[in-house]
Amino acid sequence: MTDILTNRDIERRALEPEDLEELFRWENNPDTWHLSNTLAPLSRFVLRQYLENAHRDIYETRQLRLVIQLREENRPLGAIDLFDFDPFHLRAGIGILIADRQDRNRGYAGQALETLINYGFDVLRLHQLYANIGVTNQVSIKLFEKAGFEITGQKRDWIRVAGGYEDEYIVQRIRSSAERSSAG
Repeated sequence: MTDILTNRDIERRALEPEDLEELFRWENNPDTWHLSNTLAPLSRFVLRQYLENAHRDIYETRQLRLVIQLREENRPLGAIDLFDFDPFHLRAGIGILIADRQDRNRGYAGQALETLINYGFDVLRLHQLYANIGVTNQVSIKLFEKAGFEITGQKRDWIRVAGGYEDEYIVQRIRSSAERSSAG
């Protein structure tokens, strides 16, 4: 595993066929569907097909999903994604999931985000990264702000929730000139 995808407690790795059951559990958890605009469960068949194509290049698929794995226990914690990868404008969105509540608020998401930022800026040479976060999701807002993202916009009544609608922030981190210089 290369250093760019590994840090203190966790590593990011490519999806494996053995991840089918975890992926099935993560994708079919109705508690997190609102985060990914999912409305219905996914079958093992569909997820197996996804895994069979997960090796395809980010320039072809315009997305990359990595498993966040606890190094000591070799245990998957969740996933972190680059999506809407745009090689012309050099930008991509980020999505992150720490699947189980007992694994949250332990710094794993921050470590995963830090390494994905480094990968995006240093390997893919992106100009910027962004995320879409519901305004009531204070944990995610703090996570991204701590990683140097800024709230740059607000979409009104963007997410349908029980009892109405919720606004959504767009947060961005634009690669600084110092980051561009150090990358070469």
